[in-house]
Amino acid sequence: MMNLVDTFSEFKSGKNIDRPTMVRVLEDVFRTLIKKKYGSDENFDVIVNTTKGDLELWRVRQIVADGEVTDEKSQVSISEARMSDDDYEVGEDFYQQLGLNDFGRRAIMAARQTLISRIMELEKEHTRQIYLERIGEIVTAEVHQVLKKEIIAIDDATDTEVILPRREMIRGDFYRKGDVVRAVVKSVEMVNSNSNVVISRTSEMFLEKLLEQEVPEIEDGLITIQKIVRIPGERAKVSVESYDDRIDPVGACVGMKGSRIHGIVRELRNENIDIINHTNNVSLFIQRSLTPAKVTSIELDEENKRANVFLKPDQVSLAIGKKGSNIKLAGEITGYEIDVYRDSEEYDVDIDLEEFADEIEMWIIDTFKNIGCDTAKSVLELSIDELVRRTDLEEETINDVIKILEEEFKD
Repeated sequence: MMNLVDTFSEFKSGKNIDRPTMVRVLEDVFRTLIKKKYGSDENFDVIVNTTKGDLELWRVRQIVADGEVTDEKSQVSISEARMSDDDYEVGEDFYQQLGLNDFGRRAIMAARQTLISRIMELEKEHTRQIYLERIGEIVTAEVHQVLKKEIIAIDDATDTEVILPRREMIRGDFYRKGDVVRAVVKSVEMVNSNSNVVISRTSEMFLEKLLEQEVPEIEDGLITIQKIVRIPGERAKVSVESYDDRIDPVGACVGMKGSRIHGIVRELRNENIDIINHTNNVSLFIQRSLTPAKVTSIELDEENKRANVFLKPDQVSLAIGKKGSNIKLAGEITGYEIDVYRDSEEYDVDIDLEEFADEIEMWIIDTFKNIGCDTAKSVLELSIDELVRRTDLEEETINDVIKILEEEFKD
């Protein structure tokens, strides 16, 4: 006859489930078994021995005189009781130990399945709680399966399955089965009653934790990370601050000859990381956020959170960055909408936009002049994306203008 001892032993050996919970689950399973056979579990004791890994089932009935049994569920006659022990007397409790064989094979199999199901539910909930507490921590996992939309990996620390969606991967990430991946626990999502642990390499938390690992001063609380903004795989800006005047927060994060930051850059597929010394001086903070560009002057509109930044012509492209990445991140980390302008200082040979009035409609020229671009080179120094954003002109129109201006300088 099948029994539940093996199942109970597996249950007992589970290190992640506390003993009170083990006892409660086993009692529930066996009381359900008793109810199905006897209709009620009121006169039954379920004794679970978590130390030895076994259990006992006892049926308790009151002994009454022969012929006075009115409820067979709670009473037993004296003659039946004395068949087990001659010392029984009327009024005493009659204890009858039950064996698993008393319930039948089918009932035992159903109970075993219920027990396994309850154990699995507890293990899932335990895993969920563990990873809810680990959100924001870095995990190291081995790639188990590569799917079209996600990668399934096994966490080295817990042997738990974690999921790295493609959207949480850095451009340039490529993994095969057996590869090791590092990422941060981003969330725990419930999908069809299962807890999916989602990890991320594009989250700002990942960069923050990498910095904590590489820079002891951050972990010790001597340096505080105020804010992180990222375009994963391309560029990131990190605002740091130290309340100890003896510590240079930027230098500590970068390390001697870049020793601390280089490892992080490699992990993030050569993502350019700008470490910025945080300050409450808005103009200075905007100036620092536009690094590596050198700012000439800044006009602030604090009420509307806008900043007009003026730079020398050779610094404009640096301030804007590849595909506008530098100015975009600078705006995000400072909280200001930043517009860059060429400094009014003349350089080389330039041509006033009005000189092109025979080829470019005057309203278009006026639109460019309204954003500070009153010469041909001042337009050509800005990216198409930046011109579209600041002028609200169609990209096709801007391309036509650029072709006309570039033609002028070909000779």
